[in-house]
Amino acid sequence: MGDFRMLCYGIVAASVLVSGGCAPSTTKPDGASGGPTGSSSATPSGSSSKSAGEGRAGTTKESTVPSTSSSLDQLKAGKPPVTSASSPLKDVLFEYDSYDLRGNARDVLRGNADWLKSNPSARIEVEGHCDERGTSEYNLALGAKRSQTAKDYLVSLGISPERISTISYGEEIPVCTESNENCWRQNRRARFVVVPSRPAS
Repeated sequence: MGDFRMLCYGIVAASVLVSGGCAPSTTKPDGASGGPTGSSSATPSGSSSKSAGEGRAGTTKESTVPSTSSSLDQLKAGKPPVTSASSPLKDVLFEYDSYDLRGNARDVLRGNADWLKSNPSARIEVEGHCDERGTSEYNLALGAKRSQTAKDYLVSLGISPERISTISYGEEIPVCTESNENCWRQNRRARFVVVPSRPAS
């Protein structure tokens, strides 16, 4: 039953991606009525000055930064889309129908920022995820707000916005598939994936 359900989630996730439903959070959602309120800080664009944590071209402290698999890649490989306990980047959890960062979420993000500062060549993608409640469209927009909020906080800690991309998977790739609060809590998250380095030009 569990394998069948994961297969169904995979088919749904693939169809959402093919139809363009998994838009990056830089695209403003058209908003769902009755959605969460609040404002997310804008990321300055066009800034040419280097910020702390951005790193310098040609110099890196680490020899290699391993890439990790996105939730979609893990799902396609038949693996659960969970962050390894040994990962230096930890997930951030959110309250129901919210994209506000609680105190413990800020602590996790400070730890993630410290790792990014120690690994200046690393680039990450922040995935926004939701629990199963709400429409697919609403949850895609909420997931986008969650990933953007996490990115904005990392930027406020000195990480260059060029090193961080965002994506929303909404409710489509849960880590837990039971319909109860314990599972829903695990699914309301921002997940951090180290992406492969760009080839040198």
